Amino acid sequence: MVDATGRDGAGAGPVAGGALAGGPAGPGLAASGPAGSGSAGPVAPSGRQLELRHGALAATITEIGGGLRRLRVGQFDLLDGYELTEMASRGRGQLLLPWPNRVRGGRYTFAGTTYQLPINEPALGNASHGLTRWCRWDLRASSDSAGSATCLLPAQSGYPFTVAFAVDYRLDDDGLTVTMTATNCSDRPAPVGMGAHPYFRLPGPDGPGGRPARADEMTLRLAGHRRLVADAALIPVADVPVDDPETGGAAFDFRTGRAIGPTVVDTCYTDIDRDAAGRAEAVLAAPGGAGVTVWFDETWPYLQVFTGDTLSESERRRSVAIEPLTCPADAFNSGTGLRVLEPGESFGGSWGITPDI
Repeated sequence: MVDATGRDGAGAGPVAGGALAGGPAGPGLAASGPAGSGSAGPVAPSGRQLELRHGALAATITEIGGGLRRLRVGQFDLLDGYELTEMASRGRGQLLLPWPNRVRGGRYTFAGTTYQLPINEPALGNASHGLTRWCRWDLRASSDSAGSATCLLPAQSGYPFTVAFAVDYRLDDDGLTVTMTATNCSDRPAPVGMGAHPYFRLPGPDGPGGRPARADEMTLRLAGHRRLVADAALIPVADVPVDDPETGGAAFDFRTGRAIGPTVVDTCYTDIDRDAAGRAEAVLAAPGGAGVTVWFDETWPYLQVFTGDTLSESERRRSVAIEPLTCPADAFNSGTGLRVLEPGESFGGSWGITPDI
């Protein structure tokens, strides 16, 4: 077990099922204080850690960003996450709020006023993945297998709206369910989008004890009938059939399930088949038979799939990101899928991860 200082067990208190290292006292929470109130040693870059457990499943939620750092099935790490001593890189497991993906040039006009967001993707000149990834969230355990993360995003330059976000995490026999909700706490309408950014690993042919499968070896099934074509800044410029012959043809068509192979995928899919309850899914599978299903309700009409080809050499194509989105990139400018919340209005929905390992 590790605590928020990065040490193994000693110091700030145990990290047990449904326990929070260094958190305020309460049901299932350790009583020791957070950094700055007497904690010894360095503080983990992702802050305190909320550990949830159910059977062979274990999830780790972080105080910084409120995201999912680890999801384990037995001893196998299903997520390509990051260590306690590291910052989250490339959005690993993070929540993307109040917009997912990118805003072109960080500039948008809303209700007749033009705003400029900070540029945090300088190579492409965009504002990327929202404003809450490095905020401190309030973590609460409600049981050994369930907990929540909440954050009040204050009005600020470039986004003068106050929005509250709440995320509930629950482990059960079917895996992990994540329910995300946004509430406009401003006195005027606010533009809001949501997303999440988990990267998935799967065991290779030798099972969980062997080397993980690479993206090239995995098969993907995703019944998305349309995809967004992006320009050099990774901003959508067209919405085309998934097998459109002029923009890649069958290379991006995974509707019936097939190997990813060498295909470079950084693609947003939409018009996705759903069951009678409105639930859609994407399924990754590895050569040895292991797999994972990412499901998402009608709150999430878009799904980004990313094979990691722009990551560092050691990270490239070692996992596949599957990202539920309420709107695509640059929705603050295009309006596509964008939710405009009236004062006091909320919206939200659920997505989840079902492992088969």
